Amino acid sequence: MLAKAKSFALNGLDGYLVNVEVDLHHGLPGFAIVGLGDTAVKESQERVRSAIKNSCFNYPMIKIVANLSPADVKKEGTYFDLPLAMSILAASEQISYKTFQDFVLLGELSLDGSLQPVNGMLPLLISMKQQGFKKALVPKGNEGEAKYVHGIDVYTAGSLREVVAFFKNQLDLQPVVEKEWNKSDVQYSQYDIKYIKGQFTAKRAMEIAVAGGHNILLIGPPGAGKTMLAKSVLSILPEMSFDEALEVAKIHSVAGVLDRNDGILKRRPFRSPHHTTTKIALTGGGVNAKPGEISLAHNGVLFLDEVPEYSRDILETLRQPLEDKVITVARSSRTVTYPANFMLIASMNPCPCGNYGSGTKQCKCSAMQIQRYLNKLSGPLMDRIDMHVEVDSVSYGDLISEETAEPSVVVKERIDKARAVQNERYIDSQIHNNAQMTVQQTKKHCKLDKDGERLMQNAFEKLQLSARARDRILKVARTIADLEGSENILSKHVAEAIQYRSLDRKYRM
Repeated sequence: MLAKAKSFALNGLDGYLVNVEVDLHHGLPGFAIVGLGDTAVKESQERVRSAIKNSCFNYPMIKIVANLSPADVKKEGTYFDLPLAMSILAASEQISYKTFQDFVLLGELSLDGSLQPVNGMLPLLISMKQQGFKKALVPKGNEGEAKYVHGIDVYTAGSLREVVAFFKNQLDLQPVVEKEWNKSDVQYSQYDIKYIKGQFTAKRAMEIAVAGGHNILLIGPPGAGKTMLAKSVLSILPEMSFDEALEVAKIHSVAGVLDRNDGILKRRPFRSPHHTTTKIALTGGGVNAKPGEISLAHNGVLFLDEVPEYSRDILETLRQPLEDKVITVARSSRTVTYPANFMLIASMNPCPCGNYGSGTKQCKCSAMQIQRYLNKLSGPLMDRIDMHVEVDSVSYGDLISEETAEPSVVVKERIDKARAVQNERYIDSQIHNNAQMTVQQTKKHCKLDKDGERLMQNAFEKLQLSARARDRILKVARTIADLEGSENILSKHVAEAIQYRSLDRKYRM
């Protein structure tokens, strides 16, 4: 007898329908799965066999052939355990397959028949909804993710026995109760910007960078507070909208790092990979083309501490996603595009010993050592970093000063106001901040008066800036104007933005 069940599989962040077909016919006992399944799919035959037996159902001792359609598309993961088991039970007439034809079935089976959660449930459910499916049955462990997908009835079960009892009307399961989105009230008090002594220029630069979503490079000696400055953005980052949070949660769900209890991220991600990370870990890829750190930082922050310690080969891979805001992972079996719209914060010493350019300490590095160290950051990569900020050593007077610095809550209020202006400005487009402006939008929203244009021309010629660098200066100037509540970009806004582009020339040898 032939039985069918509906399931779903992932290609990147998009789900597609997979029809699970099972046919039983006479012959030597065996279980064959066709349809381009990977190792995890092939191994499901052992999990399904044990799960059926240990759930007190009869496992048919005849020839079993299962097909995953479309058969010409590579399929990965353990999503098909449950639909395979249900199709076998239906084909062996232990349950009517008509009872679950309106459902999409997903879930991994343990040998004892319990249902285990699977990665990528959130994008799978969203894809089901977009393709018109109304009902799904998934593992109990994925309930947290199902709460935020409205418009589709999602049922959860803990075992194969519960699923069979439900479809036999012997167990009453209710759809997951939908949950409304609430912004996070988490406070990062330990990273409050008021605890950073001195560094007024650097703190001002961080405020501008966060307000406009600009990439920023912090250059300074060891112990100056670069890492603390970078982590302070946790306390001033604006909250995500529901659409942004859902997009981020989809990526984390596919990568298997989403907290399944919450089912969604409520704070912008802050990713800080070690300098020994591999290229695949940073950009994504591997056998299953999983998202990497730059995609996990989508709509948030990617922090690269001591950036020259990363291999140049790895750093150069950042050039394309910094420009296009997406990363395309190409493998022999598939090509997947993941979003990678992150704010880059990088920190570095000016030389291996950290004292190059210092007014108080002597640099012990040779010219060749300094050049080799600084050349880890190529010109094209520096061009894509909007702001370059020098972080000086803190004086003893600043360290012992009792003067109360401006707290993060006050800084965040200004940032939120500037972001509100940007959201209103780009309400009819797909962007959310000034750093994401296209060339056409930059021309429209970053017009300069005569004084500003003259200032920009002088800087362009004296600093030997590229066209891309000019574009970045205009965007930063737009953000500075937004922070001041100015509709027009004034010459003082341009002057401040220019000073955040001069250090790349100072440190290029």
